[in-house]
Amino acid sequence: MILKANDETELSLLAGVYPSIAAVTSAIKELEDELNLPKGTEHFVSDLHGEYESFCHVIKNGSGSISQAIDETFTQQLSAAEKHQLTALICYPEEVFSHKGDGVNLEALCSVQSLVRLVIICRFFTKFNARSTVKELMPANFSRPLATLLFDFQTGSELSSPCLNILDNLVASGSVKEFIVAIAELIQKLAISKLHVIGDIYDRGPGAHQIMDMLMKYHSVDVQWGNHDILWMGAAAGSEACIATAIRIALRYTDLDTLQSGYGINLLPLAALAVELYGDDPCEQFQPKVPAEQILPNHDRRLLAQMQKAIAIIQLKLEGQIVQRRPQYQMNDRLLLDKIDLAAGTVSIDQVSYPLIDQHFPTISADSPYTLSEDEQSVIEQLKLAFTASKSLQQHVRFLYSHGAMYHVSNGHLLYHGCVAMNDDGSFKAFKVAGKEFAGKAFVDRVDALARQGYFSPVGSEEKAYGEDAMWYLWCGEQSPLFGKQRMATFERYFIADTATHAEGRNAYYVLRNEAQSARKILQEFGIAPDTGRIVNGHVPVKVKKGESPIKADGKLLVIDGGFAKAYRGETGIAGYTLVANADSLSLVAHPPFESVKAYIEQGPQMEPDVECVETMSPALQVKDCEEALQINEGIVSLKSLLSAHQMGQLKQQ
Repeated sequence: MILKANDETELSLLAGVYPSIAAVTSAIKELEDELNLPKGTEHFVSDLHGEYESFCHVIKNGSGSISQAIDETFTQQLSAAEKHQLTALICYPEEVFSHKGDGVNLEALCSVQSLVRLVIICRFFTKFNARSTVKELMPANFSRPLATLLFDFQTGSELSSPCLNILDNLVASGSVKEFIVAIAELIQKLAISKLHVIGDIYDRGPGAHQIMDMLMKYHSVDVQWGNHDILWMGAAAGSEACIATAIRIALRYTDLDTLQSGYGINLLPLAALAVELYGDDPCEQFQPKVPAEQILPNHDRRLLAQMQKAIAIIQLKLEGQIVQRRPQYQMNDRLLLDKIDLAAGTVSIDQVSYPLIDQHFPTISADSPYTLSEDEQSVIEQLKLAFTASKSLQQHVRFLYSHGAMYHVSNGHLLYHGCVAMNDDGSFKAFKVAGKEFAGKAFVDRVDALARQGYFSPVGSEEKAYGEDAMWYLWCGEQSPLFGKQRMATFERYFIADTATHAEGRNAYYVLRNEAQSARKILQEFGIAPDTGRIVNGHVPVKVKKGESPIKADGKLLVIDGGFAKAYRGETGIAGYTLVANADSLSLVAHPPFESVKAYIEQGPQMEPDVECVETMSPALQVKDCEEALQINEGIVSLKSLLSAHQMGQLKQQ
C-alpha cells in the first residue's frame, strides 16, 4: 500500500499505518527494493470473441511461460511427461484431481516431492513481483505457510528443513490438495503482472459472459473497448438499435449461451413473432453459421433463421430512425428500406437498381418503411426491458466502464482496438460533434465521453439518448475509431447477390499503419515519445496463412488479432496472439488451437506456441524504469516526510 502525505492531516493518517520509526524505515526499504525488481510481465490479448476456454487456457499457462519456467528449472531432473504433468497441475489443479482418465498419477502429485517442485516454480515467479504484491495475492487460508516457503528460507533451488517440515505437515494433515490448488492459482497470478485486453470480448463465440466473470476477478486488468464491446454496452444502456444488432449477431452465430444462460434474455417473444411473420419463409439468406462441432436439428436451424430475419428487419428500421434524427452522422447512404421497389422486387443504391434475393417484407410499409409494426414495437420493448434489467449484464458493463476506455497507455505502449481515423494524406480525419470539430486524440476522447454519457445519464434525458445513439455510431459509423470502415453493409449482404455491393471499405489508417511515419505521428498525437513508443492494435485479423506479418511500421505497430474466434482462424491460420512484455524482451506468441482441458491433461499440447521475439532489452528493465515507479517514488517521499516527523518528535510513536 502506497499512501501520500501532502499535509498534516494526511501525515497523521499515514502515521496510523506506520506508527514508529522502525515501521517507516522498513516500509521505505521495501519500496526502494521494489524499484530494483525486474519489470513485471505484461500480457496483451485482443479479439477474444467469446472463446472462453481458449482464452482461459492462455491465461492459466501464462502464454506458455509456466511450461517454459518448468522446462528451464527442471531440464535434467524431469522427463517430458513429468514436466507436462507438473504444468497441467499448475494450470488445472482441480480438474487434474477430478480427472478419471489416463495420464495422471495422483499419489505422485500429492507427494512432498511434488510440493517441493511447486514451491520452486512459485519462487521463480515471485522474484518478478514485489513482496507486498505476492502477499496480497496469497490465499488467506495458506498465507502463513506460503510466506515462509517463499520468503524466509530461500537457499537456491533447495528447500530448507523448516520448509520441508511445513510440506510434511501439509501432507500429514490431509490438506495437500487444497494447498496445491492455492499455490497453483498463485503461480498463475504471479506469471502475469498486468493483463491488457484490447477489445472485442463479445460476439461469435459462446462464452463472453464467462470471460467477463473471469476478468472481474482478475488481479490486474484493463480493457480497451472494441466495436463488439461497445455494441453490448449500448444494448445494456438501452439502445434499441444496439439490442437488435446484438441479438441478430448471436442468432447468426448460434451464440445463445451468452444471451440466455449468461444474461437471462428471454427470446420467446421474438420467436413467436418470427414464426407468425416468416413461418412459411425459407429465410435462406439467414441460415445460421453453425460451428462444425455443434449439432443443430433442421427445425432449430429454420427457427433461428426466421428469428434472425425478424430481428434484422427491426434492426434496419431502428438504424434508419437514428440516421434520420442524427443528420450529423452523414449516413444517408444507409437509408435503403425506402429505396425498395416491392412491386419490381428491386432496391436502388447509388441510382443503380439491384434485384432482391429475398422479397418477403410483410412489415415494411412503402409509406413509412422505418416505422416498427405494433408487434415489432412490442417485441423490442420486451427485449429492452430484459437487457436493462439483466443484473449480470449490467455488472459486466459497469466493469467495462470502470476498467476500460477507448485507449490506454502503458509503459510507452499505446493500446487501442480499431484505428485513429486518417485521411489519405496521413492527416487526422476531422468530425463535427455538437458543432465543434474534433480530430485525432481529441475525437477519441470525445467519443469516450459520449459512450459514458449514454450509459450513466438519467433515463429519459436528451443526454442519454444522444449518448446511446453515439454508441450505435461507434459500432458502425465511418468515423468511428472502433469500426474504421466506410459502411456496414448489413442490408446488402442479406438481400443483394452482387458481391460488389458487400464491400465495406476501410479507413486510410489501415494502409498508413504500415508506415513508420504514420505510427510515429499517432504516438506523438497521444503524447508518447515516438522514438521509444509502440502501438498495440487489434480489430483486423492478421492473415498469417497468406504471409502477413503482425509487425508493421518498422516495428512501431503490432497487430495482435490472431484469431481467438474460430470464425477467423481460416484467415489467420492460428488461434490467437499474445504480446508478452517482460523485463528483457518483447515477444509475440502465436497460439495453436486448444482442444479441451481433458485432452490437455491426458496428452499435453499437440503443438507448442510459436514465440517470435520483437525486441530484446539490454540491460533488462527494472520497476524503476516503468510507470509504476512514479507512484512508488511518491510513496517514498511521503514516508520520508513521516520519518522526519517521527524523528523530530512531531508525532507520538506507538
